[in-house]
Amino acid sequence: MTRLGHVAVRVQDMERAKRFYEQLGLRLTWDAQDWAYMQSPANGDGIALLSPSYTAAGPHFAFHFSDRAEVDAVHDRLAAAGHRVGPVHDHRDGTASFYLQDPEGNWLEMLYEPAAGIPSNVGAAAIPAPAPAPTSTSLAPAG
Repeated sequence: MTRLGHVAVRVQDMERAKRFYEQLGLRLTWDAQDWAYMQSPANGDGIALLSPSYTAAGPHFAFHFSDRAEVDAVHDRLAAAGHRVGPVHDHRDGTASFYLQDPEGNWLEMLYEPAAGIPSNVGAAAIPAPAPAPTSTSLAPAG
């Protein structure tokens, strides 16, 4: 997993919500009739705004992965451990993801994000995904 990349929330008035998040400095990346995706130009962190008519997913938070194969591996590991997971779905913007609930009932999305970032359908340049943090293979305490 590279990072906690976005949250998705329900909104009643899409235009009002987009204006509010633009005032906070987020940029509109994807705009559809029933949902919108807004991102920080600095790091690509995002918020998905889901209208009442959006039915593909509900409120959730998403972990982003820099490798598509990692999403499949996490999916397979969770399923093998007995967790109910949805199918991995390839999206039209080049991402791929699946949904599941944690043991407390919170919805999660496991999302592959291309290194070039999530493409925009509104003509904005993609915000490149942050590079994965280096990992340490040693579990010994420092010092």
